[in-house]
Amino acid sequence: MATFVVAHGAWSAGWAWKKMRPLLRGAGHELWTPTYTGLGERAHLANAEVSLDTHIRDVVAAIEMENLNDAILIGHSYGGMVATGVADRARARISQLVYLDAFAPIEGQSIFDLIPPDIAEKMRAGAAQSPSGYGIPPNPMPSDTAPEDVEWATPRRLPQPLKAFSTKLHLTHEISLPRSYIYCTKTGIGDTFGQFAKRAQREGWRYFEIDASHNPHITNPTALLDILQQIADT
Repeated sequence: MATFVVAHGAWSAGWAWKKMRPLLRGAGHELWTPTYTGLGERAHLANAEVSLDTHIRDVVAAIEMENLNDAILIGHSYGGMVATGVADRARARISQLVYLDAFAPIEGQSIFDLIPPDIAEKMRAGAAQSPSGYGIPPNPMPSDTAPEDVEWATPRRLPQPLKAFSTKLHLTHEISLPRSYIYCTKTGIGDTFGQFAKRAQREGWRYFEIDASHNPHITNPTALLDILQQIADT
């Protein structure tokens, strides 16, 4: 049995992993999906000071309070930023680090450093024009998402705090954990995550491709289960 902990993506929350819960449980694994401050069921805690560091602390606290050990930490999308910070701060409790179509940053990088400047500027402008003044409006879901999933997810996808994207990652240790990268081959405009898939292959991480768009935990959960099972078996 493996213990999986998810650092979820932007605009998302623990709810987005609903399809994976029975699948992983049925395979004998545990799945923990803590929600970040200001999102999902914790939206009432949103404020302008919520940052990447806040979200890292959220996941570290969940791991510590639940006394999880030997955990396989999955970072999805923006969650790759969070998972990298968690692996640094809770390294004794993590056995493997998995990037699921995710940002794989190095010391000193923020999301805004890793996306095209024009996209970053549009996000900043969107946050400034939002009702709160700091919430980045959600990106559209991938076009191949089933209509019923779009209907389910859309009202739950909430604005992302601006500081979560502008905060630079600070690491105190070199990440020495075994790492895997799962690259979604149905890429969106600009192929944001191709650069990290190439880095993973270049640096000798375990590398997987999945026939899915950016949210395989929603659009192709059984294929994702198969890959996570392979990772757990090593």
